[in-house]
Amino acid sequence: MTDPPYRYTSPDEDSGRWDGFQLRHGDIVISTRTKHGTTWMQNIVALLVFGSPELPAPIADLSPWLDWTTEPRDAVVARLDAQTHRRFLKTHTPLDGIPLDERVTYVVVARHPLDAAVSMYHQQLNLDRTRWAELTGNAPPDPAKVTPPLHDCLVAWIDLDLDPREHLDNLNGVAAHLSDAWARRDDPNVVLVHYDDLQRDLGGAMRDLAARLDLAVDEEVWPELVAAARFDAMRARADRAVPARNGVIRSADRFFRRGVSGARFEELTPEEIARYEARMAELAPADLLTWLHRDD
Repeated sequence: MTDPPYRYTSPDEDSGRWDGFQLRHGDIVISTRTKHGTTWMQNIVALLVFGSPELPAPIADLSPWLDWTTEPRDAVVARLDAQTHRRFLKTHTPLDGIPLDERVTYVVVARHPLDAAVSMYHQQLNLDRTRWAELTGNAPPDPAKVTPPLHDCLVAWIDLDLDPREHLDNLNGVAAHLSDAWARRDDPNVVLVHYDDLQRDLGGAMRDLAARLDLAVDEEVWPELVAAARFDAMRARADRAVPARNGVIRSADRFFRRGVSGARFEELTPEEIARYEARMAELAPADLLTWLHRDD
């Protein structure tokens, strides 16, 4: 097992919570940036692991988030240690911030960063920041603070230049996460999945993932599994499909807002998108960007 060279922290995350955690043979770690398809992939993996459209528990219980500081680490580890099914853990930490074990499969989902940023903006509006502050010990929100319009936030987000180890959802944090995974894409236990492939051919993408995870496919129930993995189906069972279990999310229904690609074109001018592309060209390798921006 390889120890991580970096530690990532944010107001509610700490990759140091992986230190000393005992990984098992067959574990699956889902490593994504915020709003890049984390919850979607958690639900997909859950359906593949249990082989049934009816999951035995909410996704937040089946797939805990070890890094999240809203719950004591010991409590999260105890839940994971008690699991007897094939475990699948959530993390927003890049692969260079968590232990790498050849017995474990690491699934990294990539989405167009601008589309993810649009989704992240709406998610922030759906978070109960007072509850979040209570759980993390951070300062409560300033009631006088007004959230700027989406367009203004996106334009500012493109140019922000903050330390990606403390501001993981900045553009340079997203680029660093994906670049690290891209460099490992030929490793036998690293699986890169493009969000748009899940949208175009969900069944095909799920079959490919099942093969990489060495999970058998029951053809009799397969159509039901694919149907249960669709966005509208997750929205229909939103209370069980959301990744939080502590009241931080205001509305489970709003969490599954749209789940589409192309929202960037609704908010930004061609010149602003070109500015994003120029910035990304400074932050990530060209072959990664060709794969990531395939529809641009």
